[in-house]
Amino acid sequence: MPIAKKIETQLSQSSWIRKMFEEGGRLKAIYGADKVYDFTLGNPTDEPPQAFRQALQEIATHPVPGMHRYMSNAGYAETRGAIAEVLREDSGEDVQADHVIMTVGAGGGLNVIFKALLDPEDEVIISAPFFVEYKFYITNHGGTPVVVQSREDFQLDLEAIGAAITEKTKAIIINSPNNPTGVVYSGKSLDQLHQLVEEKSAQYGRTIYVVSDEPYAKIVYDQVKVPPVLGHIRNSIVVTSHSKDLALPGERIGYIAVSPRIDQVALLVDGLVFCNRILGFVNAPALMQRLVAGIQRESVDIQAYQEKRDLLYNHLTSIGFEMVKPEGAFYLFPKSPLEKDIDFVEAAQKHNILVVPGSGFGQPGYFRIAYCVDKAMIERSLPAFTALAKELGLPK
Repeated sequence: MPIAKKIETQLSQSSWIRKMFEEGGRLKAIYGADKVYDFTLGNPTDEPPQAFRQALQEIATHPVPGMHRYMSNAGYAETRGAIAEVLREDSGEDVQADHVIMTVGAGGGLNVIFKALLDPEDEVIISAPFFVEYKFYITNHGGTPVVVQSREDFQLDLEAIGAAITEKTKAIIINSPNNPTGVVYSGKSLDQLHQLVEEKSAQYGRTIYVVSDEPYAKIVYDQVKVPPVLGHIRNSIVVTSHSKDLALPGERIGYIAVSPRIDQVALLVDGLVFCNRILGFVNAPALMQRLVAGIQRESVDIQAYQEKRDLLYNHLTSIGFEMVKPEGAFYLFPKSPLEKDIDFVEAAQKHNILVVPGSGFGQPGYFRIAYCVDKAMIERSLPAFTALAKELGLPK
């Protein structure tokens, strides 16, 4: 066999998102791109903000001597300092440049974190529904994923999380605003999670970390604020990327930030920087580090995303679909009108609508719509959704 048995097994469990995206390519070749409504991939069609383009032009016309040479594995001090300044403002914690490590996106950052934290068979708790790659990132480094269900409103189920914590638990990973639901975890729930983690850490005599994956933190609606995890949970590690908030998914630029209140925080940072190096990332892209340093308070047009959310949410609920209204990110996560979500996805395909089954996120009975697409495509899709709803007998 040319590949490891573990990888062969994981291939069979690989992402529904990519499977449906590839199906979209096939249908577009048959019917034409304007007749296919592809809501599969969280790949923003929006362009980066003007401030990014200005920074790119500036560095191209006024290059910094030595800007393409090797650097510290943690990243440029000035970039880490700019990020730390914003984190201090948001969280009220004494975050410094030394608490920040630049990474190759959030995916790279999560692998660095789990490499640094996990011993064989250590457990990491995940709240469903969740981004499917979390499981692979954890098992990459010898850990064991432990999945618990969220509440019906997709807020954290603290009782279920508490019941899942054992002497092997090393971390809990959370994601707010959440992919795939768009739910934002409340400050109260973060305080309760902090209290739970403190109690369980004392009970088992080991630190349990909360790892917060936050690529959608700036994409929120209706005056909702995302509570800063660093300000609510002592033993917290934040990882994020600029794939969504600055529309730079292909640039793979992100960072890890650790709470300055963590015991032996300097040793933790040293471990993270070391793992950044030995995993082969070595450091985050040099050019992108320089570019994002000065635009940490910028973001894409959030109002445009809210208009897309409202357009789809209002139409789908008016024709009988049920869902929790998302407060952030750019996903809807409706209930499947059919018992099996995969059956619904196949029914939607007959109308050239491409969505991802909730089973791909550990939550059967739902489906995900990614509305980070052109508004014109959303508008074209509405009659197809109406025809699909009518075929399935909605509203019931």
